Amino acid sequence: MTQALNDAALKQLFLDARTFNKFQPRPIDDATLHSLVDLMKWGPTSMNSQPGRIVFVRSAEAKEKLKGALMGGNVDKTMVAPVTAIVAYDTEFHEHLPTQFPAMPGARDMFHGNAPFIENTAFRNSTLQGAYLIIAARALGIDSGAMSGFNNAAVDAAFFPDGKWKSNFLINLGYGDATGNWPRGPRLPFHTMARID
Repeated sequence: MTQALNDAALKQLFLDARTFNKFQPRPIDDATLHSLVDLMKWGPTSMNSQPGRIVFVRSAEAKEKLKGALMGGNVDKTMVAPVTAIVAYDTEFHEHLPTQFPAMPGARDMFHGNAPFIENTAFRNSTLQGAYLIIAARALGIDSGAMSGFNNAAVDAAFFPDGKWKSNFLINLGYGDATGNWPRGPRLPFHTMARID
């Protein structure tokens, strides 16, 4: 990590990247999904907590299970997307800290009995991991469309009935069809969204 990426890489990851609403009828195989996770998992999380969990919804049966939890505008595009990732978080992520964050032997104990700390850490860091998933997908030539327009409780009941995992947001994944894209929206300028103190 000693030099900047070239323009082509920056365009693929950020500058030309889009949120896709339509996808080509081209499947994503298991090997690609494994590669996607193997890449995104290296993104940093606080205390290497890695609370993010992903369910790749691909089969017709799983898509049907997801369908009833979607807001109306998200149904059609999700049903035709090759894969929809449920980005979730594990409320027991801290049980892995002894092996995943050995630098701090007491890390797991900080979370025991502290539900707000668990929830805040899990939600915040699984959101980061979902963003890493989007960037990893772009790096592998896969387009995406992230969504929060769904009923979390319904998704959790359908996919995580034991209550250990909780849904955060959804990402449709596939090889994009630009005919379904909205015109690209503007971005706020530096002086509105950032400052240097």
